[in-house]
Amino acid sequence: MIQAKAYAAQTPETDLAPWDFERREVGPHDVQIEIQYCGVCHSDLHQIKNDWFPGIFPMVPGHEIVGKIIKVGDHVKKFKVNELAGVGCMVDSCQVCENCKDGLEQYCLEGNTQTYNNKDRSGVPTYGGYSNTIVVREEFVLHISDKLPLAATAPLLCAGITTYSPLRHWKVGKGHKLAVLGLGGLGHMGVKFGAAFGAEVTVLSTSPSKEAEAKALGAHHFVVTSDPEQVKAVKGSFDFILDTVSAEHDMDLYLSLLRTNGTIIGVGVPSEPYSIRPFSLLAGRKSMAGSGIGGIPETQEMLDFCAEHNIVSDIELIDIKDITTAYERMLKGDVRYRFVIDIATL
Repeated sequence: MIQAKAYAAQTPETDLAPWDFERREVGPHDVQIEIQYCGVCHSDLHQIKNDWFPGIFPMVPGHEIVGKIIKVGDHVKKFKVNELAGVGCMVDSCQVCENCKDGLEQYCLEGNTQTYNNKDRSGVPTYGGYSNTIVVREEFVLHISDKLPLAATAPLLCAGITTYSPLRHWKVGKGHKLAVLGLGGLGHMGVKFGAAFGAEVTVLSTSPSKEAEAKALGAHHFVVTSDPEQVKAVKGSFDFILDTVSAEHDMDLYLSLLRTNGTIIGVGVPSEPYSIRPFSLLAGRKSMAGSGIGGIPETQEMLDFCAEHNIVSDIELIDIKDITTAYERMLKGDVRYRFVIDIATL
């Protein structure tokens, strides 16, 4: 077994703290990565607090992982030692169902294996990227370009693909009016991709102070959703709304901002169910949809697109000992726009 060290939550009531554990040995089809940076996702906090479902403890969060390959199995063909590589939200799937064969491993019909707070196909708990090393099957490792700053690339493995995938699926681009609801870790990437794809991008936010930042990221317009006059001015105007909010919000209000045949795409995960009036959908043949990360081929496509167009996340680099403070700030929206842990501080 490989000796590893990490920060882990021992229970939902305890803060993350140093923890030593073991990773599996590198098998014939495995890649071992020395983790250099790991992004901090809002879902990390949800999961260590059991907000969505009972967790597996001790829990090592982290699914925005980048680093250097230090060992490969005998049958590995796509990766070499010393290359940069990344791991996102999944580390395995059945690989034989129709979705997996279509490159949609995130929708594996048998259920994919999450990078942490899950059990692998042998029944062993998975542990994430708040750690110094990880061992993953070759099929779920991604090539990382050396053209981009490595730390700022890490959040692309979740925040990036979570926003890239639906915009690509719905073919959002030139001629479309796209609203991005929320300007946080997901939202700021939605703005960057929407603008890069040629859409006319509006940010919907409760924070007037974010207007200059939104436009610097590529947004063309900014609407303060607590201002009734500003909201009234954009009623029925958007083709798509990318909803990145993970807190309770008024879905009827945002559905009213869609044009006829418009779609609101949910990528945030609030703890409570949505409440929606049926007429909010019927009045204009509007749609609500959801999208979860992306498959491995699309994630690699996204990483290559980002390397070509110089797109990364806006980050604040932190020491791992400051993770509890980072969580507290994240809950307050006090991050521009993604925390990334420097694993060298572990």
